[in-house]
Amino acid sequence: MTESSRTLGQVADSLLRVEIELRQLGVWEMEPPSDRALQSTQPFCIDTLEFTQWLQFVFVARMKGLIENDQPLPSVSGIAPMAEEHFRNRPESGAALVRELEAIDRLLSGG
Repeated sequence: MTESSRTLGQVADSLLRVEIELRQLGVWEMEPPSDRALQSTQPFCIDTLEFTQWLQFVFVARMKGLIENDQPLPSVSGIAPMAEEHFRNRPESGAALVRELEAIDRLLSGG
């Protein structure tokens, strides 16, 4: 197994754990946001989506698409700090989700 395919498998596993964490937090949604909300030009669609919606409908969806279509993954990622900020003043703890996103950040950024 090549390093690239090992990383790909690890990212795929982490994406599944992100989905599990979103479900456990009760924020996994069955209905996608409107097309208009998804077309935001702001980072993380911050003006149209909750961060957890962006994770589910933009990040996880795009990453799964890249993996399924054997496309190259991004070479850098820095999503965990945004997740930390999102959960900073909320009653629910996003610690496990942040840990998974840190793992993805490390895998994609080569560290």
